[in-house]
Amino acid sequence: MGWTDRRVVITGLGVVTPLGHDLETFWRRLLAGECGVDRIRLFDPAPFDTQIAAEVRGFDATFAFPSPKDERRTDRYEKFGVGAAHLALLDSGLDLNRVDLDQVGVYLGSGIGGLYTTEEQHKILLSRGPGRLSPFMIPMLILNMASGLFSMYHGLRGPNLATCSACATASHAIGEAWRTLKMGDARVMFAGGSEATITPLGIGGFCAMKAMSTRNAEPQRASRPFDAARDGFVMGEGAGVVVLEELEHARARGARIYCEVVGYGNTADAHHMTAPAPGGEGAARCMRMALRSAGLHPEDITYINAHGTSTPQGDICETQAIKTVFGDHARKLAVSSTKGATGHMLGAAGAVEMAICAKAIQTGVVPPTINLDEPDPACDLDYVPHTAREMPVHAIVNNSFGFGGHNASIVARRFTG
Repeated sequence: MGWTDRRVVITGLGVVTPLGHDLETFWRRLLAGECGVDRIRLFDPAPFDTQIAAEVRGFDATFAFPSPKDERRTDRYEKFGVGAAHLALLDSGLDLNRVDLDQVGVYLGSGIGGLYTTEEQHKILLSRGPGRLSPFMIPMLILNMASGLFSMYHGLRGPNLATCSACATASHAIGEAWRTLKMGDARVMFAGGSEATITPLGIGGFCAMKAMSTRNAEPQRASRPFDAARDGFVMGEGAGVVVLEELEHARARGARIYCEVVGYGNTADAHHMTAPAPGGEGAARCMRMALRSAGLHPEDITYINAHGTSTPQGDICETQAIKTVFGDHARKLAVSSTKGATGHMLGAAGAVEMAICAKAIQTGVVPPTINLDEPDPACDLDYVPHTAREMPVHAIVNNSFGFGGHNASIVARRFTG
């Protein structure tokens, strides 16, 4: 069986988000136009220019760990990542006792890793000395450990790595997992990302960049992709993991199939540390690469889940990139950004948004772009404002673009047998 002969489908979804800790709650609240942004409660935000974020509240991850002690010895981002991966496993119906675990892998990344642990342990170092540092500090803060832990807990001995490409992290994990399955190096892959950076250092650092919204008096209206009044992104946190499976493996066990992943693009802007390339040139090349690998034409695409972070430059550049790639068809596409509801989950965003795309294909409903009250004249596509839309969703593009000029686009379509 050659590269092009192997087909890859999504059979499981797991999300931990500011809108819910399970797929159905998250999907219901997202379609209802609800927003997970509020004043920060994880620490006192009063000294900061930005005092709002989309926090994950009340999540108990012990169900995903061998024991409460194991759960306590992990960073917040690891709790989210292992939790989402376990939820994806449950959703997939995969019985790990009946599969070859040498053929099951994990690509679970993070943009930043254990920032909570870094801050806490640094305080201990300064106040109490090096002898009081935790022996678990390094495993708790390194960004590959969520991927490592999930494989250890379930004996998954296939390919395992952690991607790190800022806001493109999770989409790169999914794309590279897709390649791994296409190459025949595994039969099942868990792929996604996790992030937990709502800390004083994380918020302070992004404040120093002037990258985040300061609409503190209106938290739920602060993240407003493509709107003329947008003033920066809102930090989110959480995790998303999808189960990718070789089609024949999924068929053999009678798995439910959400959709088929058919294409992946991965390019660099090679332009600037934080600003996108002019005109969204790198993003356009990425989408073209994804469509080419999928063997699809621009007019085959129905819906785009945009990166759409609510930053002044980024939203315009992505709009320009879509117009460049899709031409006249760009006006016929439904394009929405769900970051108005979830905030920007950084290294987790692409996987949560891939779960959204899979659900859109499955249900024939695309989520809205909330807070789009007055579209920027430079952002003039159909962004599905305010209200979810019922429509046939045949094929999608999921975009993720990160600091450093990292671009990732994934193409998926309805599974047709």
